[in-house]
Amino acid sequence: DLRPRQPGSSFKPIVYALAFMRGYLPQTQLWDVTTGFRGDTGTYTPNNYDLKERGPVSIRQALQGSLNIPAVQLMYLVGVGRSIDFAEKLGYTTLSNRSQFGLSLVLGSGEVKPIEHVTTFATFANEGVKVQTSAILHVEDSNGVALEDWKQPEGERVMDVQAARTLSNVLSDTAARVYVFGANGAQLALSDRPVAAKTGTTNNFKDAWTVGYTPNLATVVWVGNSDGSSMRNGADGSVIAAPIWQGYMKEA
Repeated sequence: DLRPRQPGSSFKPIVYALAFMRGYLPQTQLWDVTTGFRGDTGTYTPNNYDLKERGPVSIRQALQGSLNIPAVQLMYLVGVGRSIDFAEKLGYTTLSNRSQFGLSLVLGSGEVKPIEHVTTFATFANEGVKVQTSAILHVEDSNGVALEDWKQPEGERVMDVQAARTLSNVLSDTAARVYVFGANGAQLALSDRPVAAKTGTTNNFKDAWTVGYTPNLATVVWVGNSDGSSMRNGADGSVIAAPIWQGYMKEA
């Protein structure tokens, strides 16, 4: 829960949430075409996971299809510095060395702690109000007498309600994933209720993530080797993390 790991595409919703706060809409068009983005260290030319291009796409399609080029374009538009400011407001503590990060941050190049990652998605579920994470809910003595009970603090509003609702609407749009993920997108759905979710995979299949939420429960699943070595080829978030996440969410 506490060891920083690269989140891959599961970090994209943070930048999209900021974009919604700045007036972008799910139907806003981005361009999924090979693009060189100028930065302080030269030109950065990202590729999509499948090395394909799809031309003009809506923000809804870009996020749910987990397209890299439009995500980097959006990061370019909202700004790296603003994105890090927002991430820190959400509670991430691992992005303080800002000189390390550029446009690839939206693709998950910056390491995050799983506990902070799921707290952010819980904030999205809570319509933009961040509540301090606690691991202890109840303490009692050997006789069963309660010594302390956790009381939910008031929380802090870190994003506006409408932006949070818009993000949840997009992340719960299962149909918008099908054009890229096909049947694998079903692993991010529940049969009896809407659920918002996002997968992530890092280079060389070192990390596979699925993180998502219903209004009252947020869950993160990370799969990988503790020594940081690669898993087998094809071990991406939608294949090996999503079934675990879905199984837990169904049971919970």
